[in-house]
Amino acid sequence: MDTEGLVAFVASELEGLADPERARQMAAYMKTDMPFYGVTSAERKLVFRQARQLFPVETPDDYEAAILALWSQPQREAKYLGLAYTTEHRKQIDVEWMGLYEKLIVEGAWWDLVDDVAVHAVGRALLRQRREVTPIVRSWIDSENLWLRRTAIICQVRHKFETDEALLFDHALACLHEKEFFIRKAIGWALRDYSWFEPEAVRSFLLEHRHEMSGLTYREGAKRIPDMPPYK
Repeated sequence: MDTEGLVAFVASELEGLADPERARQMAAYMKTDMPFYGVTSAERKLVFRQARQLFPVETPDDYEAAILALWSQPQREAKYLGLAYTTEHRKQIDVEWMGLYEKLIVEGAWWDLVDDVAVHAVGRALLRQRREVTPIVRSWIDSENLWLRRTAIICQVRHKFETDEALLFDHALACLHEKEFFIRKAIGWALRDYSWFEPEAVRSFLLEHRHEMSGLTYREGAKRIPDMPPYK
């Protein structure tokens, strides 16, 4: 993997698409001082497609090298492309990379950088290697890092009928007492997603524990379940 060439190509393409006014708006929306180019999601996807063709991932070493090279760049859009390399090369997603995914989550430390890794990398690794990945994810629910806890909660989003219900409910219960917005929202999101497939299980959980959870969590979790009583 020619990582210098990859970084140079990405920087050149993103600089050519840069929009300073949009960059300011994007930084304000994300509440960050991290610099943006001001490149739209659609434009960024086109850059990724080109980069993927010119700098293909053919080995596990390529996978890691491409991710870290782009992740180390200061601009957020370059980091987004690093995350695209992380999640779009599905054959490479493996328990072997859980340490790498943890690094991205801890250093990303905001929902736009964390959630893709949580759902599309950690989540896929969990489906593929449940026995090996579950203990790692279970350890994260006790982490002092809120983004690892959030990941432990939402990593089964989109698992549909393959969701480990006990793991989902255990992780929700472990964090119901928290006041952190991103944790409360995560629990509600994970429960709402699962309610598409097992609405009665989620209904029972919400009703049993509604006095322990925030209104935000309850309302988010109950959105797709008919005839739910009001919060408390």
